[in-house]
Amino acid sequence: MTFFSKIIGTGSYLPPKRVSNQDLTAQLAANGIETSDEWIFSRSGISARHYAEPMVTSSDLALVAAQRALSAASLQANDIDLIILATSTPDFLGGFPSTACVLQHKLGINNGAAAVDVQAVCSGFIYAMAMADSMIKTGAHKNVLVVGAEVFSRILNFEDRTTCVLFGDGAGAIVMSRSTEPGVLATKLHADGSQSHVLCVSGNVNAGVLNGSAFLYMDGKAVFKLAVSALEKVANEVLEIAGLDAAQIDWLVPHQANIRIMQSTAKKLNMSMDKVVVTVDQHGNTSAASIPLALDVAIRDGRIQKGQTVMLEGVGGGFTWGAAIVKM
Repeated sequence: MTFFSKIIGTGSYLPPKRVSNQDLTAQLAANGIETSDEWIFSRSGISARHYAEPMVTSSDLALVAAQRALSAASLQANDIDLIILATSTPDFLGGFPSTACVLQHKLGINNGAAAVDVQAVCSGFIYAMAMADSMIKTGAHKNVLVVGAEVFSRILNFEDRTTCVLFGDGAGAIVMSRSTEPGVLATKLHADGSQSHVLCVSGNVNAGVLNGSAFLYMDGKAVFKLAVSALEKVANEVLEIAGLDAAQIDWLVPHQANIRIMQSTAKKLNMSMDKVVVTVDQHGNTSAASIPLALDVAIRDGRIQKGQTVMLEGVGGGFTWGAAIVKM
């Protein structure tokens, strides 16, 4: 029997603390850092972001998003037999125990379901989706919870206005299940480690001592150039695999990093921005959480309908990138 994987439920969560550009501008000004709402918005399309409270972790955000996705899928937590969680900000130093295992416990899953973290930064959710798709198609798993969750505010240098204004915290989740009809039509993943230096957190711990920086570093111009090129290429690759052309895509749900990158990608695909789901204005760049956040918003507000064809794509540190095409 041929197995397919299909998205049957989505959920998302933003922590309650909303920080507008004006709020952040005032906070930075108090520390002698000059910026403005106009400067931030014109360069990124971001108007606000959300920050988690000090003791709130990625798994806490993931829990709410996962519960909402399970509810939308009409499943119980113990129906899940695999959790794949994408994050660059795991609950624990060193990344273990995995945030996926912590989430499994918080959800009350006691069926021995497998749980694993994926680290591909902003592309992490696409990587996790592709892995879930493969696991379902082999028959190894039936119901997979795929999550992107981040508390990027913990790794931001608030003395660097070029990066600290761009990122926020949040979580998004989907339930992918075995289906008799196609859902995920194609996926494609890439990486180029030679570009690891353009977007990174370069520090490491040795004998309890931090070497290097614990803050995010980004070469904005290099990332923009790489992102636009990579996203165009992987979009065309995944279209070819699915046997489709761009005109047959109902919605593009890109990584919510920067409105200029999204506009450039849409233009290269000859796609109207009316068909692009944009949520970056309200939550900034939430890394691995941004694609499932945007997908959930567009499903819940009625834009994305059952039966439509959706392209998801992301690019992130590593350097990593990937895309997926799904029939909803």
